[in-house]
Amino acid sequence: MTVDDTGSGADGADPHATDPGDDPLALRLEQLILGAERRYTPFQAARTAGVSMELASRFWRAMGFADIGQAKALTEADVLALRRLAGLVEAGLLSEAMAVQVARSTGQTTARLAEWQMDSFLEGLTEPPEPGMSRTEVTYPIIELLLPELEEFLVYVWRRQLAASAGRVVQTADDEEMVDRRLAVGFADLVGFTRLTRRMEEEELGELVEAFETTCADLVAARGGRLVKTLGDEVLYAADDAGVAAEIALRLIETMANDETMPELRVGIAFGTVTTRMGDVFGTTVNLASRLTSIAPRDAVLVDSAFAQELIRTGEAPVSEAEAAEAAAAAEKEGEEPPTYRFALQPMWQRPVRGLGVVEPWLLTRRDRES
Repeated sequence: MTVDDTGSGADGADPHATDPGDDPLALRLEQLILGAERRYTPFQAARTAGVSMELASRFWRAMGFADIGQAKALTEADVLALRRLAGLVEAGLLSEAMAVQVARSTGQTTARLAEWQMDSFLEGLTEPPEPGMSRTEVTYPIIELLLPELEEFLVYVWRRQLAASAGRVVQTADDEEMVDRRLAVGFADLVGFTRLTRRMEEEELGELVEAFETTCADLVAARGGRLVKTLGDEVLYAADDAGVAAEIALRLIETMANDETMPELRVGIAFGTVTTRMGDVFGTTVNLASRLTSIAPRDAVLVDSAFAQELIRTGEAPVSEAEAAEAAAAAEKEGEEPPTYRFALQPMWQRPVRGLGVVEPWLLTRRDRES
């Protein structure tokens, strides 16, 4: 929904890319969802909001809106959104670059959510409210009923997530760690997924991926981790605590192993400094976790030496099984309770990893089978 300063569509885009044209149902749906009729061209909306056309175009591009030239397709809500973003910049609460990032992260997240919701709601519809109604005609009453409830629910979940994120930030040791934090990062990858795509029907494959992502999302959340993103046959998660990340990894392996419909799984985890941007994580630690996943045995978890040392430091795992046995014998001799460890670590052969040099992977297993 952007234009260049001359009024023509930017980058040669179709100026009517998002125009529903003369379709009356499309126009009714748009008015229902937006709560207002079309009133402004992009130039008029920017001028009414008191924002330069250049800045308005940057905001709209960041939000993921298509170019529409000078079509009269914008509403009062578009004007208000421009005023709010520009107002945050004018007040000094956000830099212009940060405001654009806010627009981009919000646009990308909500675009995916909106697509999923429409696909799911319409796919789940088996019988129209009235005989003879097409799926297109059913869309309007569905949205009319769900829109206010979904809007309230979206705000509720966002506030909850924001509260959790703010809590993590205020507990951070220093300001530098707010952006570059020490985290445990894990990749969980389905084994042989490429072969499955050649054997399974598209619908079956979609159901498998959805079940995998749902299982991972539930386990990661329940154990106190954060699901960063899903990539079909792979998920990326993070945790502040190495023990939490280890528990999630082993739970994923155990859960998938007990499901006959699921392929085998492998997990790689690394611990170290991670850069966070727009909800994603970057850096050498993330790359190392990905590489460890690619070399992990089936139904197994490989971790890097930094992660292993963190488990040892926090008392979650012994340096070796020999040391654990010695500690248990010493405690028994003194009439004391022996130390308990949740995890076991077995050093593997050092090996060169492309782009990261020589790494020393450790095989992570569970010592205590109790929940």
